[in-house]
Amino acid sequence: MSVNVPSDVEITPGDSRFLYYSTLRQFIYFRSGRISPNMFQTVALSGSRGERQLFSDVSVTVKPGTLLAVVGENGSGKTSFLRMLCGLLSPDRGTILWEGKDIRQLKELYSAQLTYVGHLNGIKDELTPVENLTVSACLAGDECAGGAVPKALEAVGLARPVHRLPTRVLSQGQKRRVALARLWLSTRPLWLLDEPFASLDVTATNYLTQRLHAHLSHGGMVVVATHQDIAIPPDFVQQLRLTR
Repeated sequence: MSVNVPSDVEITPGDSRFLYYSTLRQFIYFRSGRISPNMFQTVALSGSRGERQLFSDVSVTVKPGTLLAVVGENGSGKTSFLRMLCGLLSPDRGTILWEGKDIRQLKELYSAQLTYVGHLNGIKDELTPVENLTVSACLAGDECAGGAVPKALEAVGLARPVHRLPTRVLSQGQKRRVALARLWLSTRPLWLLDEPFASLDVTATNYLTQRLHAHLSHGGMVVVATHQDIAIPPDFVQQLRLTR
């Protein structure tokens, strides 16, 4: 399968559509199985907060079909580690590699391969769940037209009457579901999730676990900062414990 830019469309790297077609090509390449066996790596990564060392010399490889559970005590640097993997924070030392290349050199090409859901939901209280998810999906280049957004919200257990309510009236668990519904629209191979199960009830936890398992089964990769066990078969999971 190939992706061709329409012949009557001129696209340059400064054009938002450049990122869209680049992402689409990368995803199809990824899904075809023609991937480096060591897709995502950190090499001797060290990070700190102010004068305090959080972690040091972290080297880990995340292969396709693998979930990396990042664990550790509060304050051990799990969120900072994820933000470094996203390119939002710079490490003190070390390198982050995507397909063997430094993400600092890849820049937007790397960003186009990942979906990040932080500890905070990143949604606007004055917008409805549909509006929040539509905006975030369109900005990310994910599917946001037609019935894709309502279907994603239904997939996380949010019934149609909730879709048009202001998000400010929703419970914390419902707001978390709105944020996580992005994963039902994402076609990107790498998911970086900070405490995704926080505020979720048993039903929503099951929905998310099933979605993660499906992503891994199709060769996706997930890095999760978490305090709890994830009900994913052990063959898919590796663990990284952050210590100073």
